[in-house]
Amino acid sequence: MIATPDDYSWFSPERFPGLADAYCFTYVRGLTPEEVVNRLGVRVEDCSRVTLDELIRWQTFGAVAVGDWVLLVEAYGGLGVTEEIIMPLSAGTRLVSHFYLDVDGMDYFYWIDDGKIRFEFVYQEGYSHWIKDGKIQFMFRHHESYSEEMPDELVEILERIDSPIYPIADPHEGPAFLLAERLTGITMTPRLLEESTYLCGVVPGSR
Repeated sequence: MIATPDDYSWFSPERFPGLADAYCFTYVRGLTPEEVVNRLGVRVEDCSRVTLDELIRWQTFGAVAVGDWVLLVEAYGGLGVTEEIIMPLSAGTRLVSHFYLDVDGMDYFYWIDDGKIRFEFVYQEGYSHWIKDGKIQFMFRHHESYSEEMPDELVEILERIDSPIYPIADPHEGPAFLLAERLTGITMTPRLLEESTYLCGVVPGSR
């Protein structure tokens, strides 16, 4: 069964008040929650173990292991799309993140491998790569932070995002979840969010 943007319609303000309107999800491969927290400059001994409701109430980040990955969940936070943070956080590994802020209608998406941006969506600019003339092409102005390797593994997802069956949606309406699922192998579900216990902390200088 191939997922579609509609499969993520459950992630709504009605089901997740305080999160669905202002969230950031970040996936980091091959590290533990404690290692991710340390990379963020937070001492593990200063962290707490919290539920999703507590994380949302405190408007902070929480880390939980999901298979070979760590998932960072932020309510009203944008650590996962702050390049000064995620570039070093991705060192030696893969990082995937997406962010949405309803107040300003802001969407962001990142796929970074070892400090190089492979693919992104930038608010008011769109996707860094798109399918043109039958193949994936780089659409932004080149910068040293971008990888020269084409993200060919996203072709199928981009074709579905651009499908006449499913009108092009903003990333937070489903495409960002599809892209993250393709890159991480993790399917975001209500159960994953609601039943996890998160290692929760505050990054120095983030408040």
